[in-house]
Amino acid sequence: MSESPFAVSNPSRITETFTRLKSAGQMAFMPFITVGDPDLATTRHLIRELARRQVDLIEVGFPYSDPIADGPVIQASYTRALNQRVRVADIFQTIATVTAEGEAEGLRIPPLVAMVSYALIYRAGVSKFIQQAQQAGFAGLIVPDLPADEAADLSSHCQTAGLDLIPLLAPTTSAERALRILQSAMGFVYCISVAGTTGARAELPAALHEQLQWLKTQTALPLAVGFGVSRPEQVQPLRGLADGIIVGSALVRYLAAITEEGLAPELAIENAGLLVADMVAATHQVAM
Repeated sequence: MSESPFAVSNPSRITETFTRLKSAGQMAFMPFITVGDPDLATTRHLIRELARRQVDLIEVGFPYSDPIADGPVIQASYTRALNQRVRVADIFQTIATVTAEGEAEGLRIPPLVAMVSYALIYRAGVSKFIQQAQQAGFAGLIVPDLPADEAADLSSHCQTAGLDLIPLLAPTTSAERALRILQSAMGFVYCISVAGTTGARAELPAALHEQLQWLKTQTALPLAVGFGVSRPEQVQPLRGLADGIIVGSALVRYLAAITEEGLAPELAIENAGLLVADMVAATHQVAM
């Protein structure tokens, strides 16, 4: 392995982020949000709040009617967004707007990673979708329903546009298949902590540690752990094994309160910001 594990000849924004944090002895924190939950205006404000809280990346969920890996909390957020008739074009416009607003105000919007079903990409046309994603300001894509064996065309378009196509690895992924997936991986490896769907959990399985230790011997890419992570105290056991932490359902619940409890959007975003601040503090704690 190289002494500079994330260095590449032309590093992407995602690679640059992990490299910077690695050199500082820190981990990355990446929250997940659903675009359009409960509306696009709230999404813009939420992204700005996350940027102010100094998150390192943001995973941006494209609402889809038939998600394959998401638990009830995120599925419900997709439904709320779809009920607002949020379209792919609306998502790209929202991201482009918030990115431009951030630049105008000197607010650094961190690298944005699209979590998007391949059905949406295929429907729009691969070339057109990737071009629009790049122009809107995305830095990478996660496509959970596209097997790595069938991703060559999408991977090629992503490389041309300077976007990272990020793979998912589950606890049930065999070593042989994991090695095949890693051959074409970009950006970072999204390590699913538990078998099943997304959702906050009290504890992370011991098998996750074994998987991360093995992956460290097989790839120079950063490893980010998601699915089930929800609290700052879950960070420390992963230090030295994972390079990043992803939190989804625990954060999305705060936005659900706007629709389900009538909470003012400003208060929901503030509550989400408090959780994010705790996670940033935990992940940015310098390793001793």
